[in-house]
Amino acid sequence: MIIRELRTEDVEPLCVIESKSFSMPWSAADFVRLIQDRDSLYLVAEEDGRVVGSCGVTNVSGDGEIDNVVVDEAYRNRGIATALLRETLKRGQAMGVKAFTLEVRVSNAAAIHVYEKAGFVSEGIRPRFYEKPTEDAMILWKRDD
Repeated sequence: MIIRELRTEDVEPLCVIESKSFSMPWSAADFVRLIQDRDSLYLVAEEDGRVVGSCGVTNVSGDGEIDNVVVDEAYRNRGIATALLRETLKRGQAMGVKAFTLEVRVSNAAAIHVYEKAGFVSEGIRPRFYEKPTEDAMILWKRDD
């Protein structure tokens, strides 16, 4: 597996993975904007020349907002999300990020487990944060105190 920065040619296959994984997937234009945003870093995991997952971070005044950690369903449970998250955290710190945050559906136990293994802790709930279906979000932070 190779972890590398998102490129324009990755946008279409990434949109397919997103559309199969999320009820409100990001558009191709959203990903193109991330490639151009100097405060954002978006990584993809590639296996056998194929994009199989992604994870991104945006640096907002030293806080890193983790975006859309996703792995193609056929490649899940192989440690890809964990590897992507670790690399995103490492590169985010190099960008000047001091603390990382994200939201996750309260019902997404698998994702919560990945985030907790990486050192994230719950610091609250955002009621009705998600749509399609409506669900609360757990707010997780990873701070280097």
